[in-house]
Amino acid sequence: MIERTLVVLKPDAVQRQLVGEIITRFEKAGLKIVGMKMLWPDKAFAKKHYAEHINKPFYKLLEDMITEGPVIAFVLEGPHAVEIVRKIVGPTEPRKAPPGTIRGDYALHSYEYADNKKTAVRNLIHASDSKESAEKEIYLWFSQEELFEYKTVHEKHTF
Repeated sequence: MIERTLVVLKPDAVQRQLVGEIITRFEKAGLKIVGMKMLWPDKAFAKKHYAEHINKPFYKLLEDMITEGPVIAFVLEGPHAVEIVRKIVGPTEPRKAPPGTIRGDYALHSYEYADNKKTAVRNLIHASDSKESAEKEIYLWFSQEELFEYKTVHEKHTF
C-alpha cells in the first residue's frame, strides 16, 4: 500500500545540523522524498498546524518552539509510509524513545531553565500519526504543484 506522509524537522534539528543524518535514515528505509522545502513558520501557521492543541495548556510552548527558527518540511512516499516513519522517529517523549530511533538517538530531554521557565520537549521532528492526518498535513504544508511523481532506480528495476 503506497502512502504519503509529512515529516517536519523542527528548529532544534536544523540548528543542531542533523538534517542530513535524519533524511538519510528515511531514504535507507526505502522511502522516497516527493516534496521538500525550508521555511520559518509564523504564529498563524503554527495555529493551523497545531490546531488540535490550541486549547491545551502546553500549546504556547509548541507555538514558541516551532516558530523559533527555520524548519525543513518534506513528504515521503512508500509502502506503509505512515507506520514506517513513526517507527523510525520513535515516541514523542524522548525518555520513552528507544535507541536506534531518531528521537532515542538525538532528542534532548525536556527540562526547565534556571528561571523555572518551562520549555517544549526538544524531540527534533514531527511525523503524521495517521493516514488521515498525513493527508490533511501534507496539503497544509504543500501545494499539489510542490509534490512530484517519479520512479527511483529501485522502482524501475523491481516494479
